[in-house]
Order: sequence, then C-alpha cells, then structure tokens
Amino acid sequence: MTLYFNRRDLVVPGDLLAEGDYEVGENIHKIGNRFYATRVGLFELKDERRITVIALNSIYVPKPGDIVIGDVVDVGVGSWAVDIRAPRLAILRAADALGKPFRPDREELTRFLTVGDTVIAKVKAYDRTRNPLLTLGEPGLGKVTSGLIVRITPSKVPRLIGKKGSMISMLKRETGCQIVIGMNGVVLVRCRNPEDEELLVEAIEKIERESHVEGLTDRVARMIRRRKGLAA
Repeated sequence: MTLYFNRRDLVVPGDLLAEGDYEVGENIHKIGNRFYATRVGLFELKDERRITVIALNSIYVPKPGDIVIGDVVDVGVGSWAVDIRAPRLAILRAADALGKPFRPDREELTRFLTVGDTVIAKVKAYDRTRNPLLTLGEPGLGKVTSGLIVRITPSKVPRLIGKKGSMISMLKRETGCQIVIGMNGVVLVRCRNPEDEELLVEAIEKIERESHVEGLTDRVARMIRRRKGLAA
C-alpha cells in the first residue's frame, strides 16, 4: 500500500494518489488498485483507509495581494500561525506584524497577538511549496477588536462583491454597516445595532445561497428595505 501525497497536499484531476487496498472516497476514480483524483482539491486519508479529495470550492487558494481574515492558531518564537482557510496555515512574522525588528529575548509575541485572536491581513507571498506569508504593514490591517464574523464559500466572494463593487456598495448603503471582505470567504461586519447586524448576515447568506440568480442585487435590496419597513 503506497501513498503519493501527504495530507492536505493540493492535487489536480488525473493525479495518482495511492495504490493498494484502500477505500474510494469523494472525488476519486479507482482503476484496479490505483486511485486518481477527479477534482482540484486537498488530499485526505480518512480513517487510515479511505482516499478522498476535498474539493477546492470550499478551500481558499491564496494569491499575493489578497486581503484575508484569519484566526491565530499557534504562537512561535518569532511568528504566528494563522488559519486563513487555505491548504496550509499562513505565517505572520513578527517583523511583518509590528513593523520593526522583534527581540524574543526581551518581548513575548503573546503581548501583541495570541491564540484565538482574529486579524485582517494581506497575503505577502505564496506558492504551492510553502506556507503563505502575511503582513499587517498597511492601513486597515491588524487585530480585529469588534464586529461579527460571517463565513461563506470562498468561491462566492466575487458574487458578494458584485460587478464593479455593486453588491457590496448596495449592502453598505442599505444597512449603514461597515463590511470587510476577506478573499478567503471570511467577512467582518460592524453595525450600529444588533437588528442591522442580523439583517446583514441574512442578506449575505442569501447572496451565497442564490449566487446563480439573475438580478440578485435588486432582489437583496428589496428584501432589506422590506425588513426595515421601507418602500421596496
């Protein structure tokens, strides 16, 4: 029994994943005792037996320059590990977060960020051979201290933004809320009151669910206005 990929490696259709007495999981084609990927996704071996590919429509593939929102999951000597819903954890080095050299003999990283904190960051570098690198070195980036997090399928982010920003502009105008969209499908919303927050979350979920529907921007705008007691 032989495996040709490690857990959460990125695979493409036609890749030979394994040979031997394994079970067929999702997005797998078996020929004899060979197992091939049928979708772009992440390699998984479930229960030590089942060969599976997790389709990338639910996984974010980083691109340099992307704005993302992620959770700190580990703290090292000179960097943090951040979950940005990508195949690999992202690395945020102290210098890229603090904008100055970091002296681990004098300071502790947990003074600035710790496990469980959420950050708005920019992808500084990424390729398939290494972890994405993040930076906080631009205006608007940094630790999230308020607001509500909403998660959608990363592939639906362009629909949430809309053509030339039409959808996101409408949502801000109709609800009066601040919205930060991470390209990894994590959305930060800040509203004046819980009612607007609840309405905005409902609108975002509707956009994700009905992303294929024509005229969706107008449909969502009418829904918001009806809920707020305004003329549609």
